[in-house]
Amino acid sequence: MDLLQTYADKSDGEVQSHQPSTSSPDSSPPRLIPSKSAAPKVDDTMLALTVAKAHQSHSKPIDPSQHVVAFNPTYDQLWAPIYGPAHPYAKDGIAQGMRNHKLGFVEDAAIDSFVFDEQYNTFHKYGYAADPSGNNYIGDLDALQKNDAISGVQTELTEEQKKYAEEYAKKKEEKGHSVEKGEHLVDKTTFHGKEERDYQGRSWIAPPKDAKATNDHCYIPKRLIHTWSGHTKGVSAIRFFPKYGHLILSAGMDTKVKIWDVFNSGKCMRTYMGHSKAVRDISFCNDGSKFLTAGYDKNIKYWDTETGQVISTFSTGKIPYVVKLNPDEDKQNILLAGMSDKKIVQWDINTGQTTQEYDQHLGAVNTITFVDNNRRFVTSSDDKSLRVWEFGIPVVIKYISEPHMHSMPAISLHPNTNWLAAQSLDNQILIYSTRERFQLNKKKRFAGHIVAGYACQVNFSPDGRFVMSGDGEGKCWFWDWKSCKVFRTLKCHEGVCIGCEWHPLEQRSFFRYCGLLRKLCFAEETLYHEHYKDLNSYQDSQYSIPRQIMRSTSPLIIVVQFICCSPESKRILLSSGPYMIVSCDNCRISLTGGSQVIKFRKERLKDWGEFVENVVHLLPASFRKNTIYVQQ
Repeated sequence: MDLLQTYADKSDGEVQSHQPSTSSPDSSPPRLIPSKSAAPKVDDTMLALTVAKAHQSHSKPIDPSQHVVAFNPTYDQLWAPIYGPAHPYAKDGIAQGMRNHKLGFVEDAAIDSFVFDEQYNTFHKYGYAADPSGNNYIGDLDALQKNDAISGVQTELTEEQKKYAEEYAKKKEEKGHSVEKGEHLVDKTTFHGKEERDYQGRSWIAPPKDAKATNDHCYIPKRLIHTWSGHTKGVSAIRFFPKYGHLILSAGMDTKVKIWDVFNSGKCMRTYMGHSKAVRDISFCNDGSKFLTAGYDKNIKYWDTETGQVISTFSTGKIPYVVKLNPDEDKQNILLAGMSDKKIVQWDINTGQTTQEYDQHLGAVNTITFVDNNRRFVTSSDDKSLRVWEFGIPVVIKYISEPHMHSMPAISLHPNTNWLAAQSLDNQILIYSTRERFQLNKKKRFAGHIVAGYACQVNFSPDGRFVMSGDGEGKCWFWDWKSCKVFRTLKCHEGVCIGCEWHPLEQRSFFRYCGLLRKLCFAEETLYHEHYKDLNSYQDSQYSIPRQIMRSTSPLIIVVQFICCSPESKRILLSSGPYMIVSCDNCRISLTGGSQVIKFRKERLKDWGEFVENVVHLLPASFRKNTIYVQQ
């Protein structure tokens, strides 16, 4: 404040004469700020001690067991060898605190994998390698000078590596594993029948001349007739021979495809071996002379059914999930395959060239179904959507996707071609129209089975009256098409019943197959009549059937013990014996043993005399005739 008082009261513009200021003796003296030096004296005693200690640390070794260092050491200090007296009680002279391995002290080093492989292969090939601790080489120095210290990546296997590879391949072969990637399995086939042609020169795949549908109505099967066992692993798909169904083709997870006889011997007729991994899907051409197989080895093969030869092989480097031929007779050379890379690829079998790609799905393609006179096809995918395509045009004309929809890994076309049945993974079967709008039919919904997690096949009876499907509990479900009610459930397998097929001619028969039990099962219906009367004793010597059990050339059991029948009441009485099926031109009746009256449909028999004559006609002529005891 005293200093501020020294300023003049006048403004800067005013000129004022300078007069020395006088202060009274009572006022305080002015306070002056002392000056400071820019370079003060500093006590360097501690600095000298620190420098001396640092110089001393250059000669002091660092203990490897020490975790903290109080100064910034150099590289030479960190990696300098330890000198001094050895530990008197340690075998290698290393103290216990300095040991991090049972053999001593091991140092971690970060080395690039390429550099390590290069030196590793160089040492095994030439006998020398670079020393990781310096710029020297270790190993065979003569070989080092001879090869001018060259090093490189291994070009071929050493003897030790070849021996290991052979042992590993042998173990995989014993365990039944597939061949390594890049190796191609040799296509081969084995015929298991007696002869490929009969005495008339007909091929073994020729359909029987008398094969025809016996009735326009289908009936639900009730009991098991036959089981086929031949695959060593699960069965992934089966297909009946087109139109006749006298042969059935099965694709196995054991990399094999087998074709079986249905009507006669019931044995495996031929085995097709050409895939190195499991077979995913199979498909016949229209006449059954050729078929397609899709395997997890990323190959699609086109086979000759009769000879077992591979005609063509197709591959895009991705796994095919479904294969189909165009159903039109003039387009049987067009192949469609749904791939794991979200594409549907179209090939021309004659040229082997890819002619079109349909690329709109967001997941692997599971099914391909032709509709609208084969001018369009519907595909389903893991992206939980259905897409409709014009054949030959890679543009989606209808996209079906809802937030509540699940993936539909199996789709089947109704016999009237107006509806599609889609197996949804939320345990229901949905019905879509094949008309222009492809709408969901909300009035038809089939539920009750458990298929979540399994691509269980859905199918129709030939007359379209029944819907059938397997489930995850080994059951086969039957629904009525009109009412959507569950008609019947059959316990077919202990494992998953992954699919089912209805015979094209035998309306009372269907096939079911299981992907876990490696079996194919055949079932048939027992016909019933609603009313019957008490039977009395009656004797008729006109017709006769032998009194013994026999089997004909047909896969069905023909006769057991003796049969009692009545032309008036149209009843059949079986005195005793095992289960039996009587086969003739007019009917097919299933009989059970134990003196039980068997009921049947009246309209299926025109005349009892014709019926018995047909039964007798199936028996060998050497059998003596016995009197039939007819009761009425």
